[in-house]
Amino acid sequence: MEEKVQSREETMTAQRIHPADLVVHGGVVHTFGAAGTVTGLAVRDGRIAAAGGDLTGHIGPDTEVLDLAGRTVLPGINDAHLHAAWLGARWPHPLLGALHEETPVVTAEDRRSAILRAGDVCAALGITSYTEPGLGPGETGCFSADVLGEYAALQREGRLRARVTVLRLFGLLDGASSLPDFERGLGTPVPAADPEWLAVTGVKIFADGIPPMRTAWTHHCYADGTRGTLLVDGPDDDGRAANLAKMIALAHDAGLVVGVHATGERSIEAALEHLRAGDHLVHGDLVTPAQLRRMAARGVGLTTQPAIATAMRPMVATALGEEIAAKAWPLRDVLDVGVQLTLSSDAPVVTPDWRVHLAAAGELLGARGVTPALSERLLRCYTTEAAAQDGSSDWKGSLEPGKAADFCVLGADPVGVPLADLPSVTVELTVTGGRIVHKG
Repeated sequence: MEEKVQSREETMTAQRIHPADLVVHGGVVHTFGAAGTVTGLAVRDGRIAAAGGDLTGHIGPDTEVLDLAGRTVLPGINDAHLHAAWLGARWPHPLLGALHEETPVVTAEDRRSAILRAGDVCAALGITSYTEPGLGPGETGCFSADVLGEYAALQREGRLRARVTVLRLFGLLDGASSLPDFERGLGTPVPAADPEWLAVTGVKIFADGIPPMRTAWTHHCYADGTRGTLLVDGPDDDGRAANLAKMIALAHDAGLVVGVHATGERSIEAALEHLRAGDHLVHGDLVTPAQLRRMAARGVGLTTQPAIATAMRPMVATALGEEIAAKAWPLRDVLDVGVQLTLSSDAPVVTPDWRVHLAAAGELLGARGVTPALSERLLRCYTTEAAAQDGSSDWKGSLEPGKAADFCVLGADPVGVPLADLPSVTVELTVTGGRIVHKG
C-alpha cells in the first residue's frame, strides 16, 4: 500500500513539474484502448500523457486547454490504402464519376505540391496516418521513386501533416511486373527518415486487375468469354503463379510485409498460398468464404473500400452477371469469420472521406443489424486495425498513455449515429503528434 501511495505522489509531482502541452476535456473520448470511453486527454511531447476525467493536475501556465463542450474524440483516422500524391494531383476530382485532367506531376516541386495538398485534405478529414501503396522505380509521375524521396525531404523539414507508411512497387501500377525487375527493385536504397513519420515497411504486388475491366483472374466467365489472368510475367498460368510465389518469398526474405492487389478468386488463391501473418490482400472483390476462413486462421489481412464496392457492383454485374455481383465484397462474411480488416479509400479513385466509406459499409451490410457495437468495430478498422496492419499498434492507433497523440474531434459521436448519416458529422479539429494540424 505504501508503494502505491508513493507512486501516486511521484506521478502528481511529475505532472506539476512537466505539465501537459494540451488538455482536451468535457466530451466523449473513445480511446479504443483499455480505458474505454473517458471524458478527456492530456498531451505532452506529442504523446498521450493521460486519458481520464479530472486532468487539472496536468494543467500548467502554458497548457492549451480545449473544452470539448460535449463533442467526441476519436483516435486519428488511418487510411490503409490512399494514393496521396495522386490525390493531391487530382483534388478535388475523384477518378470515378469526375471527368478531369489531373495536374501533371513531373518536377520535384510538382511532387512536393501534390503531397502537401493531400496533407491538407487529410488533415481536414481527421486523417493522421495513411499508407501510400505503390511507389517505385518502374513508375513515373505520382507513383515514381522520386515521390518517396520528396516524402523524405518533407519529413526532414517537419512539413508532413500525417504519418506515412509506404509500400514500394517494382512493376507497373495496374500492370505487369517481372521477377528480375522485382529482385532488382528490392536492392534499391530507401531514404533515411524518422520511422514514426515515414516508414517503408513493405511491397505491393499487382496479381491481377479488376472485374469491371475484365482483368481480374477468375473461374467465372466474362461476358466476352474471357477469364482474366495474372499480371505477373510468365509463360502460362502456372508460370505466372510460380513467379508470384517467388516474389512473395523474396520480399519475406528481405523482412518486408506484402500487400497483394488481388480481386479475382483465382488470383487470391494464388497469393494466399504464400502469404503469412502480417501480409494483406487489397480489394478482394470476389473472395470466397473458404478463402476468408483461411485468411483468418493464418493472420492474413484484407484491405477493402466500401464506397468503391457500392459504385462498382453494377459494373461487375455487367461483366460477370447479377449473381456474381451480389456475392462480391462479402463484408458481412469478413466480419463474421474474424479476418483482420482495414477499411480504406483508395483515393483518388473515390473520395478519401472515411465517413462516406463507413456509410457505404452500412449499405453493404444492410441497415438492419448495424448496432453501435458494430459501428465501433468498423471505426476500429480505420484506426486500431490499420495501425496493426502497418506494424505500429504498439505506439499509435488508440489513445492510451505513451502512445502518439493523434486524434480528431467530431461534432457528434459516430458510434451513436446511423452509418448512413455519418457524412454529415463534422470534423472540427485534427491533432497529429500533439500538434493541431486542422481547426474547422
